[in-house]
Amino acid sequence: MNDFIEIHENALAREDCAAIVARFEAEGGGTPGRVGSGYFPELKDSSDITLEGRPQWEDVQNLLLDAALRATKAYLRRYPYAALAPLMLQTGDPPRRLHAHDLETMDDATLTRLVQTVLRPGSINLQRYTADKGGYPYWHCELFPRDEQCETLHRHLLWTLYLNDDFEEGETEFLYQNRKVTPRTGSLLVAPAAFTHTHRGNMPRGGAKYIATSWILFQRAAQMFPSG
Repeated sequence: MNDFIEIHENALAREDCAAIVARFEAEGGGTPGRVGSGYFPELKDSSDITLEGRPQWEDVQNLLLDAALRATKAYLRRYPYAALAPLMLQTGDPPRRLHAHDLETMDDATLTRLVQTVLRPGSINLQRYTADKGGYPYWHCELFPRDEQCETLHRHLLWTLYLNDDFEEGETEFLYQNRKVTPRTGSLLVAPAAFTHTHRGNMPRGGAKYIATSWILFQRAAQMFPSG
């Protein structure tokens, strides 16, 4: 049975990954990582750098966003109802409903426009998990209602790009799928954001673990449905 967890190998070149890790350390290694409700190192023990609003990281942000866009388009081609089921998309004049085959066979430029119309990228977080100490042991999903703007409830997919693999363990573990994803440098994981894909980040052994992580969110209603 399909578990809706997709791994895209070589989403980013190894040399690009190594350069991002080096810049992370050159900037001072980040600040203590937070979860949705605050700083709780017993739930998540990491050092983080959020790229949003940092001009010096714009090139890295664009590199990662390009990788995430490619992965999102591939995900929608494989699982077209990730877009069709919640949005009932239509096209043309007179309009007709899109079907799964439309997304599966859509040319790349048209699919890119569709993705950018109905979805948007989240802020990207670089994270370091210290060897034999760091991790995200709390079983969690990516939807979180303690947000007055309901921003976190717009999260549809999660993604994680592994920036190194010179350590043992440190897998991304999914609870209900009974699956552990082993980090591989440059590979990008995509999965649904909801409770069905509750997961945790296991402690790396013998070396620090570096990742870039974010979400693919629905556009807000005012953007998609301006007429109400």
